[in-house]
Amino acid sequence: MSSTTAIPARRRQVGVLVLACLILLVDGYDLFTLGTVGPSLVDYKPWGATTSTIGLLGSVTAIGMPFGSALAGWAGDRWGRRVPMAVAIIWVSASMLGAALAPGLGFFTVVRFCTGIGIGALAPLVGAFVTDSAPPHRRTLHLMVALGALGIGGIASSLLGRLLLPDVHFQWLFLPGAVPVVIVPLVWRLVPAAPPPHEPALATARRNHVVQLLSPQFRRTSMLFWGATFMSMALVYSTSSWLPTVMVKAGYDLGSSLDFLMTFTMGAVVGGLVLAPIADRGHLRIVTLGTFLLAAVALLVLSTPQPRPLLLVVSALAGLGSLGCQNMVAACMTAFYPPHLRGTGLGVGLGVGRVGAMVGPTYLSAVTGAFDSPRAGFYAFMIPAVLGASVIALLPRRFAPSSTEPASAEAAATVARS
Repeated sequence: MSSTTAIPARRRQVGVLVLACLILLVDGYDLFTLGTVGPSLVDYKPWGATTSTIGLLGSVTAIGMPFGSALAGWAGDRWGRRVPMAVAIIWVSASMLGAALAPGLGFFTVVRFCTGIGIGALAPLVGAFVTDSAPPHRRTLHLMVALGALGIGGIASSLLGRLLLPDVHFQWLFLPGAVPVVIVPLVWRLVPAAPPPHEPALATARRNHVVQLLSPQFRRTSMLFWGATFMSMALVYSTSSWLPTVMVKAGYDLGSSLDFLMTFTMGAVVGGLVLAPIADRGHLRIVTLGTFLLAAVALLVLSTPQPRPLLLVVSALAGLGSLGCQNMVAACMTAFYPPHLRGTGLGVGLGVGRVGAMVGPTYLSAVTGAFDSPRAGFYAFMIPAVLGASVIALLPRRFAPSSTEPASAEAAATVARS
């Protein structure tokens, strides 16, 4: 390849990553804002919220996500990524503006549900878009760079909470979520309108995307991915919604708990970039397994009295494991499925996993309500981490994706080479 051809290709890849990071910043900011404002929301007497309300709001947000994920992933494969992505961004911006202006808890709950639909739609569209544009030997790295924006969004939410709460009304923290509507013109410029290419022999696949995920060729691995995404999202959404509240219950003040949340998300961002090159060298499966186990161990240590500097380090490792496992499972799916199924496979996989996002916050709410021990929440975080590691361990050591998609086959073999 000549340099004149390579340079525009590299510039396009940079443009794709910048756009993807901007979009997923929305995901991360929204994901962590509910956890950031949780203690302040409970203290806001006019709404009459309790600690159980946090779990309910987290679950309501998650209820809309499976619909958004599955529909957007399928639509992106069927008609192209551009229009579904633009619609999802507009929808999320409007929903977060509604949360900032909600007059009461009832309306706030409704717009959180609407936000979940849009947020659910963005992840499969952006993940497939980034993977489509990345070179096969750098797919995990490119995806981790993009998904790292989730953590940056979480850090932004935590930092604003640290600076503004409790002096500013908690609803103001949702207002920045309306800003991403301004990047829709960039989506229209950079995201292809045409659907992903497919082989002539697979011409019927565009009419049977979801059914094809359960064909003998894909069924077992698809179902394992669904189990892994369920556990990873139960872990991510329970920690993101409940970590500050659990820390306060353990005796830390609000400022300290938000410091831990920022360290948690920073560990996920930096650690994901460190692990991605290892995964791209043929170890994606073992790295994914390791993130689940790391989350379990780090959360166990985090529950015990330790010097503050050590707890901050362990909090970063817990973030790497908790958010990292979700990102690595997504990387496995984008590596395994061929281009014409990539959006659908990722969308349905994340959609099924969103059930875990619904269950996670409510599950933590029930555990923390049933047990007085401040460690109960941390122990509850560990269970989906251990179960997720068990599911990843069952993945086949060598995948067998479509033989008509050599690039995808090479990437998918990388997933299980370990």
